[in-house]
Amino acid sequence: MLDFVADIFKLFRWQDYVDFLIVSALVYQLLLLVKGTRSAQMLSGLALVIITFLLSSRFGFYTLHWILSNFVSPLVVIMVILFQDDIRRALTHVGRNPFFTAVPFVEESQVIDELVKGAVTLSQKKIGALIAIEREMGLKNYIEIGTKIDSKVKSELIVSLFLPYSPVHDGAMVLQKGRITAVGCFLPLSLSPIVKKTLGSRHRAAIGLTEETDAVVIVVSEENGQISLAVDGRLKRDIDAPSMRQHLGKLLRVKGE
Repeated sequence: MLDFVADIFKLFRWQDYVDFLIVSALVYQLLLLVKGTRSAQMLSGLALVIITFLLSSRFGFYTLHWILSNFVSPLVVIMVILFQDDIRRALTHVGRNPFFTAVPFVEESQVIDELVKGAVTLSQKKIGALIAIEREMGLKNYIEIGTKIDSKVKSELIVSLFLPYSPVHDGAMVLQKGRITAVGCFLPLSLSPIVKKTLGSRHRAAIGLTEETDAVVIVVSEENGQISLAVDGRLKRDIDAPSMRQHLGKLLRVKGE
């Protein structure tokens, strides 16, 4: 028996082992990418269709096999259509563009501190706000329809831009590489059926942007002053200042967090 196993392993080249490891890593990353999203359910449904297709051939269900064969034939095209958002997100991981590229550590921490202070002040005053922070995937498309500025992140500026009489208070603020680059931007609303109907347009916009990109979005509710954090299509609601600082430190990859 041991000789038989040894003979089998002799048939494999070193390239085969490397090939297997690469494919395994890709599959693992794919599963992590779609975990907890609508794509995970679609992937499960697609796997069920393929299994049914194979079993229908094995057990002689010719009509079912013919119907499924017409569905499975253009499988690559179907997968591209179904998982276009996840494919786009995965491709962005090929070229890394960390949020704080070339920004000193002290300034990194200061930006997060100013964001937390600004959000807490807005929360106390019950002033609604929406702040999108770019990470690896660019937000240029959303910046183009807003008002472009180039400013350091200051809590006083954040509060003043979201005051009710500010002409850009209804839109989103966008941060790139540790600076405020645009305000009054409009973000895509989430159409996911699992999003609670009680959530307003700001929260839906935060979820919508994080469904399409890897951005981190801070939301302040004008109804109850709650601070929420959206990432990867999920919303962490009612977080306090220490939790917000900790989450931002991890999500924005601040050294020492």
